[in-house]
Amino acid sequence: MTYEEIVAKVKKHFQSYKPAGADDRAAIQIDVTGEGEGAFYVEIADGKIAVEPYEYYEHDIKIVADADALMEIVDGKTDIINANLTGRIHAEGDLSKAEVITGLVKKAAAKPAAKKAPAKKTTAKKPAAKKAPAKKPAAKKPAAKKPAAKKPAAKKPASK
Repeated sequence: MTYEEIVAKVKKHFQSYKPAGADDRAAIQIDVTGEGEGAFYVEIADGKIAVEPYEYYEHDIKIVADADALMEIVDGKTDIINANLTGRIHAEGDLSKAEVITGLVKKAAAKPAAKKAPAKKTTAKKPAAKKAPAKKPAAKKPAAKKPAAKKPAAKKPASK
């Protein structure tokens, strides 16, 4: 795998994913050794991910790995912490920033590849029987006024 292919694969892998939190920030320099040797960076800032083929001198974490180990991380087969502990890669700096990448890789692995569903066979449907037009409800007639109930006349007080 060439350096350009490695950078392109990592870039393509992360281009459709957004960090979980708006305050997730990480600058990760990746030095590829062996086949495909070179340096590039992954920067997560302001809800966006940038993968560029340059060194990033003010990185939070620096990873030195061969192409195979790097692709295992990108494909979600391992994570940065485990690969570092087992000696597959060398990581230095703020390893808590590795969790940001691990979270993105897990999201990517959980997202199934979009597969085109086979076309469904359609059968000609018979037209539905025509329905009779709905009858309109009869208009209500205004109710006749009821005569007001008569009030008994007030009695006059008795005179003295």
